[in-house]
Amino acid sequence: METLNATTPHYVRCIKPNDEKLPFHFNPKRAVQQLRACGVLETIRISAAGYPSRWSYHDFFNRYRVLVKKRDLANSDKKAICRSVLESLIKDPDKFQFGRTKIFFRAGQVAYLEKLRADKFRAATIMIQKAVRGWLQKVKYRRLKGATLILQRYCRGYLARRLAKHLRRTRAAVVLQKQYRMQRARRAYQRVRRAAVVIQAFARGMFVRRIYHQVLREHKATIIQKHVRGWMARRRFQRLRGAAVVIQCGFRRLKAKQALKALRIEARSAEHLKRLNVGMENKIVQLQRKIDDQNKELKTLSEQLSAITSTHTMEVEKLKKEVACYQQSQGEDRGPQLQEEVESLRTELQRAHSERKVLEDTHTREKDELRKRVADLEQENALLKNEKEQLNNQILCQSKDEFAQNSVKENLMMKKELEEERSRYQNLVKEYSRLEQRYDNLRDEMTILKQTPGHRRNPSNQSSLESDSNYPSISTSEVGDTEDTLQQVEEIGLEKAAMDMTVFLKLQKRVRELEQERKKLQVQLEKKEQQDGKRVPADQPSNDSDLDQDADLAYNSLKRQELESENKKLKNELNELRKAVADQASEHSPAAAGTPDSYSLLLNQLRVANEELEVRKEEVLILRTQIVSADQRRLAGKGSEPNINARTSWPNSEKHVDQEDAIEAYHGVCQTNRLLEAQLQAQSREHEEEVDNLKAQLEALKEEMDRQQQTFCQTLLLSPEAQVEFGIQQEMSRLTNENLDLKELVEKLEKNERKLKKQLKIYMKKVQDLEAAQALAQSERKRHELNRQVTVQRKEKDFQGMLEYHKEDEALLIRNLVTELKPQVLAGAVPCLPAYILYMCLRHADYVNDDLKVHSLLTSTINGIKKVLKKHNEDFEMTSFWLSNTCRLLHCLKQYSGDEGFMTQNTAKQNEHCLKNFDLTEYRQVLSDLSIQIYQQLIKIAEGLLQPMIVSAMLENESIQGLSGVKPTGYRKRTSSMPEGDNSYCLEAIIRQMNSFHTVMCDQGLDPEIILQVFRQLFYMINAVTLNNLLLRKDVCSWSTGMQLRYNISQLEEWLRGRNLHQSGAVETMEPLIQAAQLLQLKKKSPEDAEAICSLCTALSTQQIVKILNLYTPLNEFEERVTVAFIRTIQAQLQDRNDPQQLLLDFKHMFPVLFPFNPSSLTMDSIHIPACLNLEFLNEV
Repeated sequence: METLNATTPHYVRCIKPNDEKLPFHFNPKRAVQQLRACGVLETIRISAAGYPSRWSYHDFFNRYRVLVKKRDLANSDKKAICRSVLESLIKDPDKFQFGRTKIFFRAGQVAYLEKLRADKFRAATIMIQKAVRGWLQKVKYRRLKGATLILQRYCRGYLARRLAKHLRRTRAAVVLQKQYRMQRARRAYQRVRRAAVVIQAFARGMFVRRIYHQVLREHKATIIQKHVRGWMARRRFQRLRGAAVVIQCGFRRLKAKQALKALRIEARSAEHLKRLNVGMENKIVQLQRKIDDQNKELKTLSEQLSAITSTHTMEVEKLKKEVACYQQSQGEDRGPQLQEEVESLRTELQRAHSERKVLEDTHTREKDELRKRVADLEQENALLKNEKEQLNNQILCQSKDEFAQNSVKENLMMKKELEEERSRYQNLVKEYSRLEQRYDNLRDEMTILKQTPGHRRNPSNQSSLESDSNYPSISTSEVGDTEDTLQQVEEIGLEKAAMDMTVFLKLQKRVRELEQERKKLQVQLEKKEQQDGKRVPADQPSNDSDLDQDADLAYNSLKRQELESENKKLKNELNELRKAVADQASEHSPAAAGTPDSYSLLLNQLRVANEELEVRKEEVLILRTQIVSADQRRLAGKGSEPNINARTSWPNSEKHVDQEDAIEAYHGVCQTNRLLEAQLQAQSREHEEEVDNLKAQLEALKEEMDRQQQTFCQTLLLSPEAQVEFGIQQEMSRLTNENLDLKELVEKLEKNERKLKKQLKIYMKKVQDLEAAQALAQSERKRHELNRQVTVQRKEKDFQGMLEYHKEDEALLIRNLVTELKPQVLAGAVPCLPAYILYMCLRHADYVNDDLKVHSLLTSTINGIKKVLKKHNEDFEMTSFWLSNTCRLLHCLKQYSGDEGFMTQNTAKQNEHCLKNFDLTEYRQVLSDLSIQIYQQLIKIAEGLLQPMIVSAMLENESIQGLSGVKPTGYRKRTSSMPEGDNSYCLEAIIRQMNSFHTVMCDQGLDPEIILQVFRQLFYMINAVTLNNLLLRKDVCSWSTGMQLRYNISQLEEWLRGRNLHQSGAVETMEPLIQAAQLLQLKKKSPEDAEAICSLCTALSTQQIVKILNLYTPLNEFEERVTVAFIRTIQAQLQDRNDPQQLLLDFKHMFPVLFPFNPSSLTMDSIHIPACLNLEFLNEV
């Protein structure tokens, strides 16, 4: 079996030694019969008569190169070398024959050649052993001699150092004695001196302090005397002043009540009305004129109310003056009664103070008890906290290492999840681009199939670049109808409609929001119009008949009665609410600490509302008297009407004048009455709302008081510790509720702020539109005045980094700058120049606030780039060119977006070039997705160029000359009988190709981070393809292949370091291949070798290690094959690994790409546009 395993036979014939199946018994005749029946003897005879062994010239030369003489190697013809070698080694020419591509040998000649080769190797081995053994003895002698010299040197040095140490110690002892004696004397002197200084300082300080304390006591005594005497004088004055004020208040209140009753009686009499109406006629006429003027000018109703209130305040001031005079005249008679009232009030006040003191004492007593209990609980809590801290410290000490390990693991897991999520998203982008390409192909096929011989017209305004647009627009005002959407779905197909469904849903949601806002604004507008309609008074004075006036008076009287009844009801309800709140406050005063504040607040609000009602009531009374007087005048006017008609010839009579004045006064009073009724209704509505709010607050306070009472009762039943915990929980819940309320308030304020900002932006946009329109008009005038130049030249003093173009020139701009542009044209220009030009055009569209132009330019640019990439899908230079420009345009949109996170590295000049009106965040995402698609296409092109070279350059080519010629015994390379054709690649071809990739990407200004990611992906592909071929081919699993592979990998690593690409992670991707090369070179015999292999090959899976060991083929008879026991040992040691079951690597796997932000240091006004781009229609702004 060892012989069979050591060779590569075509087939095996089994011969039975005997028919009885006996052990150790051989029947020669039976064996010969079987050999003859199987044809083995005939085969041996034929093979002996012919040439059974054969070698190709290339394999024969590589195998028996060691037998060739040195002078024969100078010849380049391998066939001639093989002829000379065989003629010199085999003397009988019949033993071999030369063919066209192979050499044929008779039986036994190959074994003879192998014997000669083995003898040659054996002689070389003896020579190498002789040289190595001699070198080892020389090294041993030199090592002994060197050790002897070192020992002598160290001994002599030790003796010299010991003498020097003794001399240094002697000198140091003398110095130490000198310093010590000096220090002791100095310390004694300083101690005596310090003691004297301290005694002097204390004595002098004592004398000064005595003088200071005496002066201070005298000064404090004078200050105390001053403050005591002042306090006694102030207390006596305040007591006298308080008594006088109380007496005055009581007396004035009594007089005011009497005066008020008299005024109310007098106000209802006719004489008082006459006194009030003295001088009112002219004022009413003036007010009527003012009202007419205000009605004509559509002024607000508040000015009319102020005019009426002004007359009312004048009358009130008159009444106050009369009341003050009356109080002065009657003040002396009411003195004793006021003193008695003051005394009764004082007794009630003292009683209230005594009750308050009793309540305060009980409250303080309970408070002290609670404080003691809380102090005890705090002590216990402190002890428990100390124990808890000790336990926590112990737990932290134990779990610190575990926490660090867990944090590292979590960090790694988070990074892995981020990479997986990024790769998943980029795979989706890749799938989307594939489906988009498939859709375009199907659409083209459909158009070809649908074409008829006749002519078919398309709309003339439909742009070929805009037809493929499926990106969101900036303007949200243009939203399609549902019928248009269905028609679009029918036209473009189901796949495209499914792709655009997300955009359609977003637009539909936006439409619903705008519809809701429109309805809200419509409702607000209607309310505003209703309020304005109610406020607008009649423009012309009423000239109705007497019946209409009677109806108005009846209606007004009914209205007044209803309002009076409503006011009485509201007043009763307020009194009841006040009593209920007072009762609740008296019952729950010890339970709820926050109730008195809210109660006082409610009482203040009720008191203010009550005072306003009283004022309005007095105004209504005054107006009622005026209406009654006007009614009497109207009746008197009816009685005198015949006389007036009889004497129409006397127009200057006094009665006629009085009647006209009374009618005008009546009309004015009616209008004021209507105004006051409207105001009173509004006041009543507001009052009802306030009452409802107060009721709601009262109910909330009742619920809060009941809840606090329940919690207080529950806490009394609990233990002290539970009470403390329960109190903390209650406080936490209260704080969380307050926090939520504050958050809601903050959200409301932020919402209002956003609304105000939106309004501000709208107004700013209008202003900018006006400025842009003016600027466009001026530019048009200048454009007609000046002649158009041939090329675009830079004006340094006026250029602001913007390029202007007309809408009809957009297709020409995209054609010259995107679709028909070649990278060779911009060889000496600024890298990424098309991206800068597109941003300058975009910035001018933003400057003039043209959202349609921005949308059209970006959409046309994206579609143009897609068409270019589709057309040049195998051109690495074109793909790299547009990847760099797309990334630079994305960086420009970020750098000049106005976001503070992207403006940290900008200069002041660059900050002036930021976009002002539009937020292009959605387009940044679209450009990022487009960059991912271009990157994937770039990797695909590069892999397609590199993949045919990898196997030949990494595994088959002879990087180290003469090493790969050592082939395993019996190895036959599968070659055709045709003459050799050298189509293999070497490692230099791969390096040249990667040099060209690196040069192209650097010349076109691609970001260094992206270049690193490109070469990381390419090196991963080299690793995967090489390792997969190594796992599938037995002929390359040998020690020489491992040496060649390790040398090739070192050359690639050296290339990475020479291009500063070693930080890209490309070397880490080659780690499985490096370990596979080391596995082919390691020893594979003992258990120690198995442990070394397991510890070294961490990047290879168990299946890959076992597969390589199974495929491993020895070079010659001096090396043994890997035993089955060794492979089983490897499997046993690696069984704990959780390796994937996949044997081969996925060479199509693509790492997720990341585009880090890379701002540009160039300013837009420093960029020059070359004339070769044919962009003369662009105007610098």
